[in-house]
Amino acid sequence: MNELVIVADLGKLKAYRIVKDPLKLASDKVEVIQEIITRESRAKASDKFADSAGRFYLGGGTAGTAAGYGEPHTIESEEERRAIKLLAEEICGFVQKEGCKKWHMALDKSINNQVLSILPLEIKAKLGKNINANLTKTDKAGIKDHFS
Repeated sequence: MNELVIVADLGKLKAYRIVKDPLKLASDKVEVIQEIITRESRAKASDKFADSAGRFYLGGGTAGTAAGYGEPHTIESEEERRAIKLLAEEICGFVQKEGCKKWHMALDKSINNQVLSILPLEIKAKLGKNINANLTKTDKAGIKDHFS
């Protein structure tokens, strides 16, 4: 039975299939199923949103004191929360699509527990190895070493 390996951070997700030889004549093979890159999650908030009122608005008041327009302070944390939710949905989709009995994942340690808490119980039950590391730049041989 083939196993699924998912490695991801907030900007990139890679899904691999580990094909095991049932006769043990050859070593296990690692195939890339899909790679998803979300460029928007890598952009800074200042690149995504413009301040239409201008950065240095000097409103009415004595001596031209600065007046704010209500800055969106939580926008970066909201973007991260949405990216984590989207990542969890993508992982669920891969696991259900492949129909594997066992799968593994390696997520950046800053998001691993958050993604794990969002995953449904039936998906978590099939999870084998869970590594707190960003392996998105690791080659197929390195993935094989970590998970086989």
